[in-house]
Amino acid sequence: MRDGLPLSARLLRQVLLPLALTWLAGSLVAAGIAYHFTQRAFDRSLLDDAVLIASNVHLRGDRLELTLTLDEVNRVLFDQTERMLFSVRAADGSLVAGVRDLPALRVNPGAFEFGDLERDGLALRTISLHRESPRPFDVVVAETTRGRSKALQRLVWWSLLPQALLLMVLAAWLRRAIRGEVRPLAHLEAALGRRGAADMAPVQVEHSSREVEALSAALNDLLARLDRSLRAQREFAGNVAHELRTPLAAIRALADYGLAQDDPAAWREQLRKIAASEARASRMVDQLLDLALALEAEAGLQTDDVALDELVRDAVLRFLPRADAAGVDLGARGIEAAAVVRANASLVEGILNNLLDNALRYGGRSDAELPAVTVALQDTPSEVVLSVQDNGHGLPGEMQAQLVQRGAQGETGQLLGEGAGLGLALVAQYARLMDARMNLGAGDDGRGWRCEIGFPRRGDKREQAR
Repeated sequence: MRDGLPLSARLLRQVLLPLALTWLAGSLVAAGIAYHFTQRAFDRSLLDDAVLIASNVHLRGDRLELTLTLDEVNRVLFDQTERMLFSVRAADGSLVAGVRDLPALRVNPGAFEFGDLERDGLALRTISLHRESPRPFDVVVAETTRGRSKALQRLVWWSLLPQALLLMVLAAWLRRAIRGEVRPLAHLEAALGRRGAADMAPVQVEHSSREVEALSAALNDLLARLDRSLRAQREFAGNVAHELRTPLAAIRALADYGLAQDDPAAWREQLRKIAASEARASRMVDQLLDLALALEAEAGLQTDDVALDELVRDAVLRFLPRADAAGVDLGARGIEAAAVVRANASLVEGILNNLLDNALRYGGRSDAELPAVTVALQDTPSEVVLSVQDNGHGLPGEMQAQLVQRGAQGETGQLLGEGAGLGLALVAQYARLMDARMNLGAGDDGRGWRCEIGFPRRGDKREQAR
């Protein structure tokens, strides 16, 4: 769930929160270690005092006696901040020296034991020491804990305070660094916010990191794809308006002419022409849709190893009934050997469909005894060439380039008997998408018309597998 904070603030929180928790845990561990070693240092001093007093207890007659005077004891136990107490007791509990109400802990001979007690409202740290020589006795030394508490507090504060200051300095540095890193994102947001809906130009972003660079590259790539898609849509709409105007006007003119006639034979003839015009218009719509899809395919065309010989064989078999009905000799050459290219099968089928459709539509108008259309495959060291050739009238060389223009009319269209439509424009577009070479020219011996599509050679994987 979003909390409404800016990205820089969230990143800073995500960094500083675990860092602060880690610092707190480390500080607690450091404080515990400091407390342990501080206690050991003070306890060691307290043990030294108890050992010194115990070493000065001697037997005088049948009684134990502390040989240190009161001034000497005060010098031994002197401390500027702490109150020191001691007690020496014989095994029967009688007081040898010191204060009377200072209890001793039970310890083994030669051993010592630290303890804590409260006396007169003061917290005391005690050490109990038991000796067997010259006669069993116990020594208890106690001191208040104000000094060691203050020392521990100072140690903790002077260790934590610099760390806290360093943490604040680190937070300020991280805040500035994170803001600098996310500033290009803010600039990107501002740049996109100022843009119009039709502006698909690349966004200029300061590349402060590889992630920002990747984001800007992906965004610009998306804008480029959207631009291609919008151009394809605009071009499709323009093509529809331009290409369908003529057949629709022809259908309307034929219908008006037929309605003006009284002869049923004239009606039948006009209806036949209307059906033919409608068929041409339907074919034009299909080609326009194919062209729009081809433009869309620029955004991400998937290619694979395609068996070109199999696609040619299938296309020839598919158009063979139409060729027989039109009296055209449709054949294939060079498909006996396997030919594998890196291409898109759907686009290759589109190329074959449009080339064969054009060849049967225009190439069949020949003065030859038998109109013929031949689909051929030729394997060269650098490419695999797919060609479709007819033996029709063909076109002069200077008019070949006009055939790839969408809906070529005028003199070129008159030579063909009707507009060239979008077929060759689609073929050129499909070839460009697959990085294939397209060449238009005359057929063998300068007769008819020939279209070549050269696919870059990628190796015949089926032959290698054999």
